[in-house]
Amino acid sequence: MGDIRKSKLLSLWLRHDPGAGGLVLDAQGWTEVDAVLAGLARAGVACGWDELLRLVEESDKQRFELSGDAARIRARQGHSVAVALDWPRTAPPALLWHGTVARFLPAILAEGLKPMRRHHVHLSGDRDTATRVGQRRGAPVLLAVRAAALAETGRDFFLTSNGVWLTEAVPPAFLEPWEPK
Repeated sequence: MGDIRKSKLLSLWLRHDPGAGGLVLDAQGWTEVDAVLAGLARAGVACGWDELLRLVEESDKQRFELSGDAARIRARQGHSVAVALDWPRTAPPALLWHGTVARFLPAILAEGLKPMRRHHVHLSGDRDTATRVGQRRGAPVLLAVRAAALAETGRDFFLTSNGVWLTEAVPPAFLEPWEPK
């Protein structure tokens, strides 16, 4: 199994279905590395400690993190299972960015950004990152999010350790399609 498939399997287990890997997540989403390695072995996936460490360190989006003692692992964000991540509330910059594709734009502009199956809406601090996110589903369309103005209404923002901004939702009034000049 290649790195991408292993990363997707880890995402499934650590974000959405820990039971599929025989895992139990604590309240903050952590599970034992040894349990993950045992789950991979049960699934017939060859992966030792060194390879898991490499997957965590080289992940393009830094989806996973290890505890300080490297005994536990968790997904940084994107959960559909109940977890209470400990990201600090952080005042956002004036603008954040969201990458999507044109077919979703009418619904987003009418209803705003919603977390869908996740706990939070994911936003990027720069246009390049938002473009890469949008490209996963086709030709990217960027939305500027007036984050500081939204925060002034009482909406909380969180900044993860891999630079992803999280918030509960973004109403349409705080969104603008962005086109390069």
